[in-house]
Amino acid sequence: MKQQGKSKSNFHTFISWCWYLLINGVVIYLVIEAFSESFIFGIIFAIIGILLLTKIKSPMQTEQSIEKELDEVMKEDSPTPTNRTYSKDGIPELNNLIGLATVKQEVTELANFINIQNVRKQKGLKLTPLSYHCVFTGNPGTGKTTVARILAGIYKDLGVVSTGHLVEIDRSGLIGEYVGQTAIKTNSVIDDAIGGVLFIDEAYSLLGGSVADYGKEAVATLLKRMEDDRGEFVVILAGYTKEMKDFINSNPGLQSRFSRYIEFPDYNADELHQIFQKLLTKFDYTITKDADAALRDFFAYQVAHKDANFGNARFVRNVFEHTLQRQAARLANEDDHTRENLSEITKEDLPIEG
Repeated sequence: MKQQGKSKSNFHTFISWCWYLLINGVVIYLVIEAFSESFIFGIIFAIIGILLLTKIKSPMQTEQSIEKELDEVMKEDSPTPTNRTYSKDGIPELNNLIGLATVKQEVTELANFINIQNVRKQKGLKLTPLSYHCVFTGNPGTGKTTVARILAGIYKDLGVVSTGHLVEIDRSGLIGEYVGQTAIKTNSVIDDAIGGVLFIDEAYSLLGGSVADYGKEAVATLLKRMEDDRGEFVVILAGYTKEMKDFINSNPGLQSRFSRYIEFPDYNADELHQIFQKLLTKFDYTITKDADAALRDFFAYQVAHKDANFGNARFVRNVFEHTLQRQAARLANEDDHTRENLSEITKEDLPIEG
């Protein structure tokens, strides 16, 4: 396994050491020459040499200093990576998700194929080359991040990656503000993903089209690390369907490495209702029959009239949060609070117009 540390240029390190040793050699030579002329001159040059050398850091010290500064930059400028390792219950956990029938089928087929390849390897049979990198396409709120976390765990269980953790990032965590910073930030994020899966949300935004934009540098750095650290981590790119296809097709390097597309469909009205019911159960709420009927009609209307910006599960989450706020406002005017009325959602609590 390749070293899971910071990516460094051996050539630059070699040049840095040569420069450092050259300066040391010149200083020592001048001190010796000064002593040969006069003891006083020798002492003076020795003091100057010591002061000079204490100001010059060795390449090792410089690298440590850069790494320390980089850690501080990443803490301030980047989203906190989300790391989570799943157990061997990846497929059952996947099947427990609401909706996403085609996604479940594709992930299960991928897992079955990898498993059979592992069995073939144990039997001494030849293996078919397979790319584990994926492109998740679809609208927001369709479960792409959740499935990526589950897939990371499945990859670990099947031996594709060693740890199975997921590092979530977006454009802001990869792009720097000045020349040279983008490669540093991108490499640092990739280093965090070694042994697991790197999930880049809205990856198409890396190519903003501006000449001054550093997105191309991030893409180039990513492609280089995917080659240099092949087999050490998996990359999943996610975003809107059309934008992601245009993004992949814009770069031959991306085209050659990302051939597995998984489309995440929008939720239908019944699935949105199931998500709302799941939130009610999770947070100890109940709903009256007339409120539940009104909620079903509301989701059916929203799905029938949705636009390209429809938020799917995110939309349900917003409806749920507004419902709880309206319930709290209603209960604030009551004096007698019981477990029943604190848990019950009524029709007037729903943020439904008409």
